[in-house]
Amino acid sequence: MNHSNFLVVGSGLAGLSFALRAAELGEVTVITKKALMDSNSSLAQGGIAAVLGADDSFENHIDDTIRVGKGLCDRRAVELLVRRGPELIGWLMGLGVEFDRMGDVLDLGKEGGHSRRRVAHSGDLTGSAVQEVMVQRVKESPAIEIREKVVAVDLVVHEGSCRGIRALDVERSRLVNFQAPVTVLATGGVGQLYAKTSNPAVATGDGVAMAWWAGAELADMEFTQFHPTVLNVGTSPFFLISETVRGEGGILRNNSEEAFMKGIHRLGDLAPRDIVSRAMVEEQKRGQVYLDVRHKGEPFLRRRFPTIYQRCAEEGYSMVRDLIPVSPAAHYLCGGIKVNEYGETSIPGLLAFGECSCTGIHGANRMASNSMLECLVFTSLAFEKIRPHEGSVDLSPMEREVQIVDTPEAHVLRSHLQDVMWDSTGINRSVAGLKQVIVELREIEERAESLLSRGMNTDLIELHSMVAVARLITRAALTRRESRGTHYLADHPRRDDENWLKHIVFKGNRIKVEDHRT
Repeated sequence: MNHSNFLVVGSGLAGLSFALRAAELGEVTVITKKALMDSNSSLAQGGIAAVLGADDSFENHIDDTIRVGKGLCDRRAVELLVRRGPELIGWLMGLGVEFDRMGDVLDLGKEGGHSRRRVAHSGDLTGSAVQEVMVQRVKESPAIEIREKVVAVDLVVHEGSCRGIRALDVERSRLVNFQAPVTVLATGGVGQLYAKTSNPAVATGDGVAMAWWAGAELADMEFTQFHPTVLNVGTSPFFLISETVRGEGGILRNNSEEAFMKGIHRLGDLAPRDIVSRAMVEEQKRGQVYLDVRHKGEPFLRRRFPTIYQRCAEEGYSMVRDLIPVSPAAHYLCGGIKVNEYGETSIPGLLAFGECSCTGIHGANRMASNSMLECLVFTSLAFEKIRPHEGSVDLSPMEREVQIVDTPEAHVLRSHLQDVMWDSTGINRSVAGLKQVIVELREIEERAESLLSRGMNTDLIELHSMVAVARLITRAALTRRESRGTHYLADHPRRDDENWLKHIVFKGNRIKVEDHRT
């Protein structure tokens, strides 16, 4: 029987950190639609931001985060995030994560928006290093059951409370109910909605879509962050070149080899990501944009960025001799399922953590390396409040066989959606373009529903989620008639605190515009 005390959907850092803690209280089931290591967390390069240096303070980290968030951060949430940071870095080290050191102290990196070096890292693949340890610890726990290749379809809500999920067990071609009095969505981001992204193929917004269908509140969906630097070769997902490369002295240059960020922002190449990405898009109108680290020398580059160095070499570029072609790409959803500090959503029994959630810490633009810390902090806060839950509601039938169909057209529709979103709901937006996106999404949805009427497969489930989330992002972008952070609307190019110091909140098809709490 598919019963447990806690059901966790997603196997990134948020999901696994909650699962490890909840295993002290009862039985935990973790489901993931591919393998445990398939997540955005595994691809995170830069590291985890926390106040760890002698020249840093909680106040500095709080102020940096709020400044980058452009007036829409929840200060209380940010304070909780920052003040818990050092403790959670210690928790990871206690589990076995090894961060880079310089002698007896951590070797801290610096990234965009930060006024101090405060990013703990493990080489240039911190996410993978953390995730490998988390996966190992989860596998060691006798209280945690892992179910791979299980694709969540929707939430099961009974008498107003979430009681589990309905999912496709891919290997058995069966729809299955997973039951638990506490269900956790930790399904990650939405990068695959865009033609160019750093996110893996699994980042299709499933958790956000399921929560919305079930009636949970969503907030700040218009704020989709684009990372300034992916290696601009190949196809999606594009290889991320960590912001720490610029933190260590990398320079962005245009097609004339000019360091164009100097005249745009006082932080130059380490300006917040929204500013750098828009500047790069303008430069790309005249030619390719490059990252220049030639002046750092081979010994340093090989030691500090071994994975990036090797990947660039595989693509025919030497970090020592060549300018590296880079481009912005969809990277992170700053909004999501609206939650409080304990991860509680507006639906009893349903929690959300990580990128699919909206804690309020990111506001209109996420500061680099705050995201992994967010996963750790809010799952730890939830653990302090949550208590074991007994019993479950019988949601029979537990299983039924489904028709698995082959739908090559789903890939065509997915590509079309990605192109539409990249062109018109991307870095630069306009009212006319956003309205056209709504029209095109309606056509994609109609075709997708026709395909779903014949049967089911992972591609169709993902496409169904992608259309829903794409519409939410676009509707929110149309509603916010100003430009702020990651949302730039050409028709209203200025930030308008008088009228738009507000949050756009969805509950079902209703949109509420709520005043920001100061």
